[in-house]
Amino acid sequence: MQLSSERKIADMRGAYGDTLVELGKQNERIVCVGGDTTESLKTKKFGDKYPDRMFNVGIAEANLVSIAAGLAIAGKIAFASTYAAFIPGRCMDQIRNAICYPFLDVKLVVSHGGLTVGPDGASHQQIEDLASMRAIPNMRVVVPADAISVRHLIIKMASTPGPFYARLARPSSDIVYAEDSDEGLFEFGRGNILRDGSDATIIACGLMVGRSLEAAETLREKGISCRVVDMFSIKPIDAALVEKCARETGAIVTAEEHNIIGGLGGAVAEASAERYPVPVRRIGVRDIFGESARDEEIDSLLDKYGLNVSEIAKAVLEAKSKSRK
Repeated sequence: MQLSSERKIADMRGAYGDTLVELGKQNERIVCVGGDTTESLKTKKFGDKYPDRMFNVGIAEANLVSIAAGLAIAGKIAFASTYAAFIPGRCMDQIRNAICYPFLDVKLVVSHGGLTVGPDGASHQQIEDLASMRAIPNMRVVVPADAISVRHLIIKMASTPGPFYARLARPSSDIVYAEDSDEGLFEFGRGNILRDGSDATIIACGLMVGRSLEAAETLREKGISCRVVDMFSIKPIDAALVEKCARETGAIVTAEEHNIIGGLGGAVAEASAERYPVPVRRIGVRDIFGESARDEEIDSLLDKYGLNVSEIAKAVLEAKSKSRK
């Protein structure tokens, strides 16, 4: 696996904006629709370069999604972006009936998923989007772990027909993958084993991938060999890899910045239950609303809600104690 050899952080939104500009140069069919958050989402970079292909429709998210659908009907590849609290939060009907039902070429790329949105608090902390999006037929759902995977996944989304939902984090995050990582690592419907191990498996997505790697290192110091998987493709999920990890390590922990109901943890538990049942412990928001925190308090907020290295390691020990091995 091509992993970063040094500790660096980068902005997922910046990687998204840069990749859109790159794709726009290659393909004139690519357009972008924004909801008065183009500066924050970095899609303004695309608009500055290709103003005739950028449509900022203001604070009207249902309209934003419908306009993106209309552009797709007209033969465009439409990227529609704002905060996760607003897409899908304010336009489920349009996503379901105007995009997914007719299988249109609309790519919903959002930021500010999970708890790490800063001081805006519970109203802007989207913790149920993965559950709702993966439940809609025809929708593919991806959660990149870092800026490198953002670039690769956005490129693949642009060249793959049909609807997608990609969820980016607001804060800069650890770079997990090497800058020269092969594009073949980022296929929809698969996950990547970032670290091998034999005693248990941590399956994570988004910002929790970096924390899961740290937890595995902590466990190694205690003599526990822990596999770590980046399951960036939530739907379709790599059920074969889930089964492989269940059979080979005997216990699974999931880690996500999302409600433990219906997101990555739910998808992994479903796959394991159907193919090879093993103990599964889910790290995530435990079906409660979050709260506001200043940017410098984000780590403390994640600690409060149990989304940290120590809780992941603790969950591994609990799952391992009931392992089928």
